[in-house]
Amino acid sequence: MRAVVQVASKAVVHVDGERVGGFDGPGLVVLVGVTHTDTEADADKIAQKIWQLRIMDDEKSASDNRAPVLVVSQFTLYADLKKGRRPSWSAAAPRPVSEPLVESVVAALVSRGANVTTGVFGADMQVALTNDGPRTVIVEV
Repeated sequence: MRAVVQVASKAVVHVDGERVGGFDGPGLVVLVGVTHTDTEADADKIAQKIWQLRIMDDEKSASDNRAPVLVVSQFTLYADLKKGRRPSWSAAAPRPVSEPLVESVVAALVSRGANVTTGVFGADMQVALTNDGPRTVIVEV
């Protein structure tokens, strides 16, 4: 499982012109990608890492600040670019595998006290954010 975590001063995700998630004020935007071998344990582990990651102001975590989190599924995080110019998506898990695991990441964050909003799995989403810092890290389990 792979996540790109960005500190943002605000973020929003729209589907068909309608706001479905986001936050105003400091928080985390988390793009989550799932591969074929990922498990529920991986979802819990990455959620713990994200929630405790000391990436916010004054080396605090989202947990310390009770910062909001926007989670967006992102199969393209498993793009294979080794051959040619067209990415291969074969390393990305199919929807029946990945959707429940992204939902498990969200549930694990919520169980730790996070205020989480999400995009819509598989939808054509428009995600806008103001990256603060910028501070962006990749988390893998």
